[in-house]
Amino acid sequence: MTAIAAPCVYFSEGGAQNTVRTLELARDRAATLGIDQVLVASTSGATGVLAARLFHGPSLIVVSHSAGFQQPDTQELTAENRLAIESAGARILICQHALGGVGRAVRRHLGSYQVDEIIAHTLRVFGDGIKVAAEIALMAADAGMVRTDVAAIAIAGSGRGADTAAILLPTNAQTFFALRFLEIICMPSPVHPAHHYAAGAEGRIAGGER
Repeated sequence: MTAIAAPCVYFSEGGAQNTVRTLELARDRAATLGIDQVLVASTSGATGVLAARLFHGPSLIVVSHSAGFQQPDTQELTAENRLAIESAGARILICQHALGGVGRAVRRHLGSYQVDEIIAHTLRVFGDGIKVAAEIALMAADAGMVRTDVAAIAIAGSGRGADTAAILLPTNAQTFFALRFLEIICMPSPVHPAHHYAAGAEGRIAGGER
């Protein structure tokens, strides 16, 4: 039996302030393990542009919101950011959300949650970024943009920016239960006991204890 020890960074809070660190951690882990399938969730494309500067070439796929997600007939990925991403050689994926399509319409119209959104809420037990990482992996597999027999890195966040990165084995939406998380590179963990210990230690030092 063999075992591996892998580093993981737990942020004391989620949010866009972790974006650069998250992208750098993911890039370094991709280089260490030789992973060339990289997915990043990006609504306006700002995070996608940052990622395109770190991950070069078509191995990077920027996944944005579907058209009409916020308002009918609107696309949140800006034309400026789209141009910058594509000019850097990265690819863009815009399609129906794997965990929020027709099922969301049923919930809004009839007030009854469907399986896809129940799965989404279950994944959020681990954090918003983990849910999105899983979802964009399904979407990219369904679009034929990633292989399902090769590991990929998925980068996502809690709202804007990025604060979560994971290594996973993608699968198609119709084979959802074959999705495998292989490693967490970083994620927010505000209530991690180590953060509270560190905060207490800082207070003791500030108060004169050494």
